[in-house]
Amino acid sequence: MRIKQLLGSFLVASLLISCGSDTGKKENTEKEFSYFVEQFADVKVLRYQIPGFEELTLKEKKLVYYLTQAGLAGRDIMWDQNYRHNLKIRMALESINQNYKGDRESDDFKAFKTYLKRVWFSNGIHHHYSNDKIKPDFSKEYFEGLLKDSNTLLDGEIVAVLFNDADAKKVNKKAGVDNVLSSAINFYGPDITDKDVTDFYATAYKGPKDRPIEAGLNSKLVKENGKLVEKVWKSGGMYGEAIDQIIMWLEKAKGVAENAKQEEALGLLIEYYKTGSLDTWDQYCIAWVTSTEGNIDWINGFIEVYNDPKGYRGSYETIVEIKDFDMSRKMKVLSDNAQWFEDNAPLMESHKKKNVVGVSYKTINVAGEAGDASPSTPIGVNLPNNNWIRQEHGSKSVSLGNIINAYNNAGGTGRLKEYAHDEKEIELEEKYGQLADKLHTALHEVVGHASGVINPGVGQPKETLKNYASTMEEGRADLVGLYYLMDPKLQELGLTDNWREMGMAAYDGYIRNGLMTQLIRINLGDDIEEDHMVNRQWVSAWSFEQGMKDNVIEKVVKDGKTYYNINDYDKLREIFGRLLRETQRIKSEGDFEAAKALVEGYGVKVDQALHKEVLDRNAKFTSAPYSGFVNPVMEPVLGEDGSITDIVISQPNSFEEQMLFYSKNYSFLK
Repeated sequence: MRIKQLLGSFLVASLLISCGSDTGKKENTEKEFSYFVEQFADVKVLRYQIPGFEELTLKEKKLVYYLTQAGLAGRDIMWDQNYRHNLKIRMALESINQNYKGDRESDDFKAFKTYLKRVWFSNGIHHHYSNDKIKPDFSKEYFEGLLKDSNTLLDGEIVAVLFNDADAKKVNKKAGVDNVLSSAINFYGPDITDKDVTDFYATAYKGPKDRPIEAGLNSKLVKENGKLVEKVWKSGGMYGEAIDQIIMWLEKAKGVAENAKQEEALGLLIEYYKTGSLDTWDQYCIAWVTSTEGNIDWINGFIEVYNDPKGYRGSYETIVEIKDFDMSRKMKVLSDNAQWFEDNAPLMESHKKKNVVGVSYKTINVAGEAGDASPSTPIGVNLPNNNWIRQEHGSKSVSLGNIINAYNNAGGTGRLKEYAHDEKEIELEEKYGQLADKLHTALHEVVGHASGVINPGVGQPKETLKNYASTMEEGRADLVGLYYLMDPKLQELGLTDNWREMGMAAYDGYIRNGLMTQLIRINLGDDIEEDHMVNRQWVSAWSFEQGMKDNVIEKVVKDGKTYYNINDYDKLREIFGRLLRETQRIKSEGDFEAAKALVEGYGVKVDQALHKEVLDRNAKFTSAPYSGFVNPVMEPVLGEDGSITDIVISQPNSFEEQMLFYSKNYSFLK
């Protein structure tokens, strides 16, 4: 499970996750480091540094290098998962970009370049956040001319898709439609329906009793000769060419593991990729989550199921991590006190865990990302996702420290001053916003996702809550964080010097974002569909409604501008507590109708007049609403005998440079 970033430093604070010698990179010192790369359409591309890398031993540097190479080797998998034609489209767009000899300064060609960059950023032709198909700002006729003039081939049916209304949504979780048929995601054959999926997994192998596997996590469901079958993603199976490259680099990583537990985990991950066995995946997850020693860690596999409208299939994702030693020491305090938070949560006693097992939290620095984590990255992650493993063996929660730091150093305060109600709100945000962000991420991941139990005999949330499972879980974890951000326990634990003012800043930011500022991310007239955005609105809107009688949150209009002002922070905390209790009950009991009522009633629909106002007010800001990153480039230094003597870090000069470099060196699927 993951926390996503929002809009640069202001909304991040209001949230709370080749050896070639001629690669054209330039070195940056700490003093002159430039976080900003470029901006296009609704996207801002940033850089991040890797603090602590130079302090690693050579063996540790090799481990980091091999793990990042393993991640990049599977890059094409994410592209194909996102849409069945994405790889062919990318190849065609890159061919035009390289070979077109016509007027490259025309408005049409500039629009083509922007479209290419948007497709790169989203790992395909559907927007990385809204899931809507990205429509080109040039005509089909112009595009066909580009294909011809650059001697590039692309099937006419695929060309038509770029400009028509077919496959308009990558993921469609709306109620009242066939979610599978109406989603362009390449997890299912084009003729597979909701009923097909339900019927197949009603009788499919689910693992040992009380130890369910994550059924469907690593396969595509298709019909062959009228029969439903899974095409498993493994060596020798679907995506085998890329997976063999992943295995090769993981074998190298296993040879330089820091300790026996890491070596065991990597061995099981390799075995999983070779066999596709989800029982082996569970063994790997247990080995990985209980491997807590060492300075290096990783996330690698088919992980998050947000892109599957039915919640089965995992998107390919990798993150390579180096421990942030200072922040990890500070945040370990939350892990050590996880049972206190569980015991004092406003949940029904029967829904509380009697023993919170193995909760760990670290602030880490990212060394490399690929797949679903790149270019758009989370700022916090809690894994594994299998509930029984989490309950018996614990989980790993990490906050991506250098990513959050890059956001905070690349943004400004203009939007904060536009949407905050008064100077006190601005003052609190500027004083405590970043700390509140970090603690909310930690509480969300460490305490939130680890909290609560499912009633005996109740199925997994993806089975009981169905298309609402993800947004309900993210909202539940957010509510745990919100409830405890206004608690003197945090000051008692030494995590803040003023628990009340920090909590006020956190509440201001969450309500401001949930009811207003996140709306700048969607088009006027659209519903909210992305799970994290939906959960922030239903949490905020339900809480606003519950407090109307006592004017807990006041809707204020000044000079034609709308603001939300919190009048009673203590009562708002009580409201958050009641909602947390209810969301845990819904999960524990598998109450689909209650989840539907909460999400559809408060999380999806948008006040169109307010939305228009928010967009109009935002129009004066030039900073793009979405941010993502290029990755630092790692290059081995070789000795006379060909052995690696060091790993050096450089930064890409441009987003385009990195995307072309990746396509040249890591394209293993056709």
